[in-house]
Amino acid sequence: MFQEFNGLELKLLRLFYGYTLDEVAISVDKSRQYLHKLETGQTQPTDELLRELAHHFKVDQNIFFTFKPTIQEEQAHFRSLKTARKSAKQSVIARADYMMRLIDYIESKLELPKFSVPTYENSTTFSGDDIERVAEECRKQWGLGLAPISNMNKFCERLGIIVTSFSTYSEEVDALSLATRRPIIVRNSAKTSVCRQRFDLGHELGHLILHDGMVTGDRFTEGQAHRFAGAFLLPRTMLASNFHLLFSGKQFKWKKMSEFKEIWRVSKAAILYRARQLGLLTEAQYVMGTTHLKNNGEALRESEDRDLPLEQPQLLKNCFTVLAERKIYAEDIAKSLNISVSFLDELVGFKTPKSPFKLEMLK
Repeated sequence: MFQEFNGLELKLLRLFYGYTLDEVAISVDKSRQYLHKLETGQTQPTDELLRELAHHFKVDQNIFFTFKPTIQEEQAHFRSLKTARKSAKQSVIARADYMMRLIDYIESKLELPKFSVPTYENSTTFSGDDIERVAEECRKQWGLGLAPISNMNKFCERLGIIVTSFSTYSEEVDALSLATRRPIIVRNSAKTSVCRQRFDLGHELGHLILHDGMVTGDRFTEGQAHRFAGAFLLPRTMLASNFHLLFSGKQFKWKKMSEFKEIWRVSKAAILYRARQLGLLTEAQYVMGTTHLKNNGEALRESEDRDLPLEQPQLLKNCFTVLAERKIYAEDIAKSLNISVSFLDELVGFKTPKSPFKLEMLK
C-alpha cells in the first residue's frame, strides 16, 4: 500500500536543527527548489533520498510517514528578544512540537501530576486591579497565603507543567509557554539570575491562566502577564505592609533590600518596579532607585545573584529515571518516537538513561 510522504515532518526536522533549505539541499545533493517541493508535498522522495534524509536528521524513515498534530499559533505564548531571528522562533516551536510528542509518550507510561490551573474568560478587559485579584485567588487556591515561593520550578511542576529549556536558542528567546493538554514552559537557560528565571516562570504561568486560546505577544497581553508575575511573586498586601523596612524618610535601605530579595527571590529592580506600580514609590523615587542600581553596576546582574543558586526543573529527568527503573530506556523511547537516541538527548538537554545491556555490548 502506498504511503504518503509527510513534507511537514521534513520541515519540522529542518527547523528543529535550525537548518536552512539551502543547507539541507547541499547535504543531500539536491536543489533548494526540490527540497521546497518535498516540504510542501508537491513531490515524493526516492528511497535513496529518504535514507539520506533519515541519516542527516538522525531519525527513523518511518517518521516521514506519520502525521501528528502541530502546535497552533494561539497555543504558543512566545516572548523573544528584539534581536531574535525569525528562524530562531521557528526552531523553538519545532522543538516544542517534538517535546509534546515525547510528553505524550511519557504520559502513556506514567501518571504525571494533574494539570489544574484556573482560566479566565474576557481577560483582555481586565484592569491592573483585576490581575492583582487573579494572582491573589491563585495564591489562595494553591495554599500559598502571603509566603514566599521557595522554588518556582518545583511549584510549576507540582501544577502539572513541564518545565524545560532549549539551550541552543537561549540567547535569542526569552521564554515560551505552550497551552497544550500538558502545558510546557521553556525557560531561558542563558540567564544566570535565579530571580529573573523565576519572574519568567511567573510571566508564563500568567499567560496560561489569562490567555488560554488567545494569540499573545502584543504589548497588552505581555503587560498583563508581567503584572501577574509581579503580583504572584510579591503580593500587594505583603509588600505594602513591609515596604517601610526597605524605604523610609525618602531613603532606600539597600542592605534590607538585599535581605528582602534573598527571602523572596525577586530582583531589586522588580521590587522597585512593583513598589512604583502599587504607589509605594513616586516616579522620581523609582528613578532614584534604578539609577542607584545602574551606577552600582547592577543594571543587568545584581550583586546578590552570584550567591543565589539557580533552580533546576526535575520532573522530566525524574520521568526518565522511573522509566529506566521499569526497564524502559532511551533506546525504547526513541524507537517509539521514530528518532535516534542522540536526537532524544538533544531534545531534552541531558543524557537519558541507556540500556545497560546495550552498553555492555559496546564494551
